[in-house]
Amino acid sequence: MARPARRLGNLPAEATSFIGRRNELAELRGKLSTARLVSLVGPGGVGKTRLAVRIGTDLERGFRDGAWLVELADIRDAGLVSNAVMLALDLRDQAATEPLPLLLAYVRDKQLLLVVDNCEHLLDAAGKVIGEIMKAAPGVRVIATSRELLSVDGEHIIPIPPLALPSGQQAEPLGQLRQNEAVMLFTERAAAASGRFDLTESNRTAVVEICRRLDGLPLAIELAAVRTRVLTVEQIRDRLNDRFGLLTGGGRAALPRHQTLRTTIEWSHDLLNAAERSMLKRLCVFAGRFTLEDVESVCTSDALPAAQSLAVLSSLVDKSLLTKEDVGAVACYRLHETMREFARLKLREAGEEEQLEERATEYYRSRCRQSVEESRYRLFEWLQWMDLEMDNIRAVLGRCLSRRDSLNGLDLATSVGWYWITRATTEGVRWLDDLLACGSGSPDAQFWAYFLRGFLAVLKADPTAARPVLERAVGTARELSEPLFLSQALCMASIAGNMAGDRASAMRLLDEAVIVISPLKDFPARISLLQAQALNGFFGGDTEAVKAAATEGVRLSRDAGDLYSLEMMLLNRGGTALIAGDLEQAQGFYREGLTIAQRLDDRVAQYALLDGLGCVAAGSAQPRVAAQLLGAADTVRTQAGASLIPILAPMIAYAEEVAVAAIGQSKFDAALNA
Repeated sequence: MARPARRLGNLPAEATSFIGRRNELAELRGKLSTARLVSLVGPGGVGKTRLAVRIGTDLERGFRDGAWLVELADIRDAGLVSNAVMLALDLRDQAATEPLPLLLAYVRDKQLLLVVDNCEHLLDAAGKVIGEIMKAAPGVRVIATSRELLSVDGEHIIPIPPLALPSGQQAEPLGQLRQNEAVMLFTERAAAASGRFDLTESNRTAVVEICRRLDGLPLAIELAAVRTRVLTVEQIRDRLNDRFGLLTGGGRAALPRHQTLRTTIEWSHDLLNAAERSMLKRLCVFAGRFTLEDVESVCTSDALPAAQSLAVLSSLVDKSLLTKEDVGAVACYRLHETMREFARLKLREAGEEEQLEERATEYYRSRCRQSVEESRYRLFEWLQWMDLEMDNIRAVLGRCLSRRDSLNGLDLATSVGWYWITRATTEGVRWLDDLLACGSGSPDAQFWAYFLRGFLAVLKADPTAARPVLERAVGTARELSEPLFLSQALCMASIAGNMAGDRASAMRLLDEAVIVISPLKDFPARISLLQAQALNGFFGGDTEAVKAAATEGVRLSRDAGDLYSLEMMLLNRGGTALIAGDLEQAQGFYREGLTIAQRLDDRVAQYALLDGLGCVAAGSAQPRVAAQLLGAADTVRTQAGASLIPILAPMIAYAEEVAVAAIGQSKFDAALNA
């Protein structure tokens, strides 16, 4: 009777289903067709071992002498790496012979695949042994897993990132969400742990939040899924602030360092030198992306000078503890949330948390104050910087709130006013309201807080909220005897008065603004007056006044390089051309303004300009285009959390009436919602 062919190798059978990693499997298979050494590099718990064993199992039949797993996790003596390989290959150690020559003699004519797992704590020794095997045995291929590259000749690197995350959008269909790798892993492991778990409309939000807050890290997701035996997913989500206490209890077959989330990270932490440990714990002060300059300003000390920052950051990236991404021309770094929480624990244990947070507060407050001028006249570039730093600024504002530090909080919140104006009107309102409720800021910051709060309310077409705070802004400017402050506050208060239908108050405020501004040469004062005059003309039905103010405003804005004022003045000019029936000219103004607004991602300006273009299309016998543009404007307006600006309402209503008359209500509605 013939015996079945003996399987060569020692790769373990999979105890649970293998999920996702289609791209990584394809890349690894492709690399191994030409390269002899491929290193899977990534953070602890990301699934490097599982991926290596899976590809090894898939490919083992192509190796005459099998596929073999060499586990280095429990090896502490660098001199025992050769012995570990020999043990995996079932090659007996001979006391009279050095292990490495014996190993090389054995593999010289072999055709086999070695999976050398967990090399990070024995990099030099593992690299040397693997390098010698590569030179001695042309038929051997090696997959190494490590949190840091081996730096061996011929090494090909495949970075292993966390699993792809769900978008977090509630509109994503449940069936599509089920196909997300992180969600699929949680769902399958939870079903195995509890015997009855399924992803539903009622629990999807909690599952998505768990996967996102755990950064798509497979080990963390699996440990969280096990907790469904005793907790609901909502309870698991709510307890993630103590994730290191919650995420314990890996399977008995798991390595000790994979049985809790904390021990997995401790393993990497213990391999760091003193400078790396010190830097890692301090990096938790950043809530999002950060740059080398940020680190040099906030995280350095006498023991860790700024000159060492780049080298230490590079080492942390190499060790898969920090991720690097290029944003435009700037190299940025980021800690995953789980690593950030671990670093925060270490910072707290060292008693350095409060001091470091104070440094971060002062750094961002000071840097944002210094950029106020740039924020107006180099707005696009400034907003790009804000996109990089906004998570960190939010974190500082949050700490100011928790400490009731209105002095620093208002200073910072008003310094980034152009971000709230163009990108986050509703968020800006919330920060300013909360900080003003905490107490007073410096006199200047107090004025700008009132003014900015009123400005944001005007953008949201909410004069009821705008007028009281703008009255305070006017009063504060008078107390400070600051004509530049007073001029801008009077102009904005006049706009709010017009929006509220209080023409008498609006005219009175505008008349005073003219008197205050007449001796001033400052661009902000002059452009504020022109905007107030243009809107006053719209509300009063004086299109010639609007045209004169907006024409001068366009010229001044171009000369000054003020993109925000330029888009608004182009909106005004488009309105006068539309009212005059010059549709071609109106379209030109609106299109130029929309190009600027889209570049700045200014939602309030975008919706108003889209509405204007919709009106042009309706007047140009393009009813379907008109409906589509008006629908797009409504969508953007909703995203901005704004109401329809009153002066636009009659024009939009007329455009809708013309379009409906041309194509009928049902076709108009279909195009509007397309």
